[in-house]
Amino acid sequence: MELKENWLKQGYVDESISNIDNLEESFAKLKKEKNAVLMAHFYQDDLIQDIADFVGDSLALAQFAAKTDADIIMVAGVHFMGETAKILSPKKTVLVPDLNAGCSLADSCPPDEFEKFINQYPDHKVVTYVNTSAEIKALSDIVVTSTNAKAIVDSFPADEKLIFGPDRNLGNYINGITGREMILWDGACHVHEKFSLEKILELKKENPDAEILTHPECKKPLLMVSDHVGSTASLLNYSQSSSSNKFIVATEAGILHQMQLKSPDKVFIPAPPNDSTCACNECEFMRLNTMQKIYNALKYSWPTVEVEEDVRVKAVKPIERMLDISAKLKL
Repeated sequence: MELKENWLKQGYVDESISNIDNLEESFAKLKKEKNAVLMAHFYQDDLIQDIADFVGDSLALAQFAAKTDADIIMVAGVHFMGETAKILSPKKTVLVPDLNAGCSLADSCPPDEFEKFINQYPDHKVVTYVNTSAEIKALSDIVVTSTNAKAIVDSFPADEKLIFGPDRNLGNYINGITGREMILWDGACHVHEKFSLEKILELKKENPDAEILTHPECKKPLLMVSDHVGSTASLLNYSQSSSSNKFIVATEAGILHQMQLKSPDKVFIPAPPNDSTCACNECEFMRLNTMQKIYNALKYSWPTVEVEEDVRVKAVKPIERMLDISAKLKL
């Protein structure tokens, strides 16, 4: 099939789906015909989460991608998640709905600059967050997610010198709870950096019975006033097990859908960003994915995610180390 010029220019297929009576049924039929699976991150739109074969955080998505026997993996998330799936499953076709769905955190760590940075510390092991490009992973000794970062850092000998990148907030948090002094790359996520501590404290005054749940990519002052700090999956699990019935949630607002599904009788309030026009905080890249783009991507088998083989061979090792440790620790 020859790709249309406008698709290539835009980075996604924009064919109309207005003639499809039942999009969900048609998509399910197409998946079956092509032996495809749809995996979606917690930060996706509610409908995309509802039709996905698997919904999870970055660690869970990587684990799912490594085990699935599907011929095609559709990744409803951002580009680095598609790259991770392709690195782990090089013989499978990996699709993303929109090639423009990048990541501000991954973009904050250019490979050439990061390589120069780590070369300044030749006696340090390199630990990188999964929210990075394949090229960054290829420069790493091990990859982590917010779910397993503490456990993996703890797995190194106490005197091991470490570099952590790219998220300075997560790195600072891990340093604080492990007693490490990792050298940190100065990167950040635009979503988690934007939360307003003042507005969250105002919400807490208005809802004194609410617990504050916060992702460790947020700034330290917010972490200090939180009742629970953890990965997206950790926040979800905590909201189910806590005796509290009300929560202020400081991470991308997409997770509230799963929280509400798991605990329908509880109240979840999205933490507001500094922008006074917004009541919640959404990732502009995650929200580029739509049902139209997802259906068309599977129908036309494009956009595909490709990783150069020399990069993939280097990048797969630190990812597999992460998965091995996570499996041993039952994470």
